[in-house]
Amino acid sequence: MTKASLIDDLSQRSERTKKEAEQIVDAVLDAIADSLAKGEKVDLRGFGSFQVSGKKERQGRNPKTGEALTIAARNVAVFKPSRELAERVNGMGTSAASGGSMSSAEPREESAKVHGDKIDV
Repeated sequence: MTKASLIDDLSQRSERTKKEAEQIVDAVLDAIADSLAKGEKVDLRGFGSFQVSGKKERQGRNPKTGEALTIAARNVAVFKPSRELAERVNGMGTSAASGGSMSSAEPREESAKVHGDKIDV
């Protein structure tokens, strides 16, 4: 789901215009980002929590040349899903929106981890 499709879905569910839905989505994302920038944890009950995690300086290698290099310390935003969300994603819980549970708990092909999982703050 992209931000645009999220706005479309919110617009339909809330019977608001797309412009109003976009303002709501932007406001929520800005509030989350502002809290994380302050080092605060954002806890959304039943969905999950966002928090800032520090990554230590470490040694790495340039994959092209094999040259050793130092990767600087940094902060990353980390998301931890709630138990309810994890069960829903894995097909173990019931969903009020879909009227039932998913039929299989097999991982989907597209569920592979991608490089954009963590966001630098």
